[in-house]
Amino acid sequence: MYNLFVTAEIGAWNKNFYEIDKSRFLEYTSEKISSSFSKLTRTKTSTLKSLPCLFAYEGSTHHVRIGKLTSVKERGRNLLIEFEFHEGAPEIPFAEIEKIAPLLDIRKWEMNRTHWAVKDEDLISRLKESNLINANLADKLTSNTTIHQLPRTRTTSPRVTTVQEFIKEVFKESREPNRETFYRGHSDKARYKLEPSLFRRDSEGNYIYLDNEHILYREMLVSNSADFESDEYTLDRLVRMQHYSLPTRLLDITSNPLIALYFSCKSKFGKKEGSTYTGEDEGEVILFSIQKESIKYFDSDTASCISNLARLPKSEKINIKFDTDEADEADEKIEIKKFNDQSPVKRLIHLIREEKSFFEDKIKPGDLRSIICVKGKKSNARISSQSGAFLLFGIDAVLDEKGTPEIHVSRIAIADKAKILEELDLLNINESTVFPYIENSAKYVAQKHSFSKSKQPTAK
Repeated sequence: MYNLFVTAEIGAWNKNFYEIDKSRFLEYTSEKISSSFSKLTRTKTSTLKSLPCLFAYEGSTHHVRIGKLTSVKERGRNLLIEFEFHEGAPEIPFAEIEKIAPLLDIRKWEMNRTHWAVKDEDLISRLKESNLINANLADKLTSNTTIHQLPRTRTTSPRVTTVQEFIKEVFKESREPNRETFYRGHSDKARYKLEPSLFRRDSEGNYIYLDNEHILYREMLVSNSADFESDEYTLDRLVRMQHYSLPTRLLDITSNPLIALYFSCKSKFGKKEGSTYTGEDEGEVILFSIQKESIKYFDSDTASCISNLARLPKSEKINIKFDTDEADEADEKIEIKKFNDQSPVKRLIHLIREEKSFFEDKIKPGDLRSIICVKGKKSNARISSQSGAFLLFGIDAVLDEKGTPEIHVSRIAIADKAKILEELDLLNINESTVFPYIENSAKYVAQKHSFSKSKQPTAK
């Protein structure tokens, strides 16, 4: 494996340190590797430091350098790396790297985006085979590299196998009067991350939907305009689109822990052997503790700013410059004005004013990159039955799997799913009540009262 760093900041590699947004970490990285490094423990940081690195600039005109990491630290929403180049290693023209790009798993459009990828390729061997470094240097670099297997993710989450055990763990969680708790269920705790469906990537680490967000939004309205006639805000439309399974920048959460438990159990059973299931994927329920004063409602200005990003083309979103959010407090008004004077931000303000004519051009840069908890309108039976709320993700927003100062995260591992679903059914938590539509009720009733061999009378 090796680290690939690409930046648009010319001259960045002339220093021995660099800060990169966490959202750009593990882009263009396979799912297997990405899942392994989703939580940066000390062991995983050591693994990253042991890997050789390729340092490059966006485009194809600058040389690339070979080096290694000396330090990796988390700094808020950024990762601070310190590095050094290998003594005697040449600067390599990118045109030479481009010739072997497929062998290094460098993809067609990858050099046009600032990011940090971890590639499952032997960088030093590939460079040696292509005569880009000599054998002596290759041997030296290889001897200085410690080979690590992918680190395993350990969990200290409590593990439950019954509804009673689950409720007991929920009540163990500390409750503060100024905070509210929400829940989310994952049927496979090893696979699913705390990210909205819009941000999901394929097995090779490429975004599946994100680049076409504005098209998804408009095509949904074109195809089903009558269904959205009653929606006042863009957020209302995104909630409805989420309900119909369109990828959006919303992540569903609920105030009802039993609903989250149901979702953590409703799939990934494994193989049925007799009356039991073997080889099931363990689920989990994630608990989010959020300051009550930071929770927004459907008519929030901040929610309007973030939700209307769905209507901006990618070409405009990527041209929003956030350099101003590190400004001194004394210059805050000046920096906010500069930020709002950008052409893409003006376009965003125009979209916001379609739903809020009074909206002023005073968007704070940090708001567009934040994650906020929103309570939307209960505009359909499903949202109402699931006690729904949402986390709304801004540009390049990443929710650390360990939580943030604003959003505290804890987890409960879920096993023996089929048994728990039977217990939830006794509490009237089932497909008919969680998805309250007549077709789901019919499916549930038919399944519950289906004829089976176990119910046949014994022959005498």
